[in-house]
Amino acid sequence: MRLLLRLRSKNDQKDVSLEYHKLQGFVYNLLMESGFLLLHDKKGYKPFCFSNIFPFGDMKEGDIRHFIIASPGNSIIENVADHLQKMERGPVHIGDCAFDLDSWRMLKSSLPKGPVRLSTATPILLRIPECNYDLYAVPEEERRSRYIYWRPQISFEAFIKQLTENLIKKYNQSYGTTIGTIPLFQEFLFRKTVHTRYIIEGKSYGAAGSMWEFSWSHMDDAQRRIIEFGLDAGFGERNSMGFGFVNVVRD
Repeated sequence: MRLLLRLRSKNDQKDVSLEYHKLQGFVYNLLMESGFLLLHDKKGYKPFCFSNIFPFGDMKEGDIRHFIIASPGNSIIENVADHLQKMERGPVHIGDCAFDLDSWRMLKSSLPKGPVRLSTATPILLRIPECNYDLYAVPEEERRSRYIYWRPQISFEAFIKQLTENLIKKYNQSYGTTIGTIPLFQEFLFRKTVHTRYIIEGKSYGAAGSMWEFSWSHMDDAQRRIIEFGLDAGFGERNSMGFGFVNVVRD
């Protein structure tokens, strides 16, 4: 499920769409105020992701922007929506930016019948562990201690395998299932590499991400359930930091 926020800029202010740590701080504040105090400290996969602020660009006073928070568990989104309903109306702060919260609405995430096309709104991050460097014939000049993030210099096989395994692992953790590795993806369009940063405990880390489009002419039941889950859980890693958010492209 998704929660779409409609925000009205209170001032002339700079775009914060790519400052993921500021967006993450805003989301965590909402989650903690909504009763999810321990989610920040949860180890491993955290069951939510979020979009950029869109449309992109610096803002004038009164400009409208949107922001989406998503979670495969309905309770998170419903609780946040209930909190927004009860809280006193005042400015909403995201980093240094101030907005009025015009409105919000919950949206059920679903895939269309027939052909499906998805597009990344934020970069996908995928780590290739050091133990797999030889398996994927990672070039010597790309190798680093512990792991590297996928980039086009590394085999496409590595990207698909890590993306598939990551998504199925998160699905199994969320629903207590034991689905093994199955083919999830059909057609891919690589758009570009994005060099980005994220912050953990005050320390900044660089990472290579990638932007994609994914297409299916047909999905079986397992593919549909797991990919639909990915709409709200995020693709790849660091989803709770704003990475791997995907949207359905509707003709």
